[in-house]
Amino acid sequence: MATDEAIEQRLGEDPEDEAVKERLEREHGELLEELRALIPGAQVLFGFLLAIRFTSPFTDLNAVQRYVYYATLLSTAVALVLLLAPSAYHRLRFREGDKDVMVRKGNREAIAGTGAIALAFTGVLYLITDLVFTTQAAIGVALVFFALTAWRWWAIALFRKAREQAAAKHGAVDA
Repeated sequence: MATDEAIEQRLGEDPEDEAVKERLEREHGELLEELRALIPGAQVLFGFLLAIRFTSPFTDLNAVQRYVYYATLLSTAVALVLLLAPSAYHRLRFREGDKDVMVRKGNREAIAGTGAIALAFTGVLYLITDLVFTTQAAIGVALVFFALTAWRWWAIALFRKAREQAAAKHGAVDA
């Protein structure tokens, strides 16, 4: 178990008005709330992908479409494992004084889970567009959709983080 000082240093902020334990509890609660928003979409998509396998039009898929379908199914399954992992870890480590590790581990899994579900959503859009229109349209839609997802889910936050780190570094040099 890490000391409060070590955890405070890792948190990177001065928790003047919030004790370390309170902050970890808050961050853990926020993580679980965010996961509650992501998990149902992944579950519905997984169920949909499982169900369509047993429909007669599924046999009409060409080889590429079958590979995309299977990659999408696997990506959805991986997303569910990653998005559900923080809750499973919490159950196994409940009252063990491991909240700091739990929050950091859960954060990484949630980020990886969003990557997996973004790939799954992209795969589904590719398949539907390919079936309804053309392979070229499907490729275009999939690329645009994934770019939109990457921009909205990750790029904005990463750009802001990089900009803040550069400003802090520049401010530290000036001081």
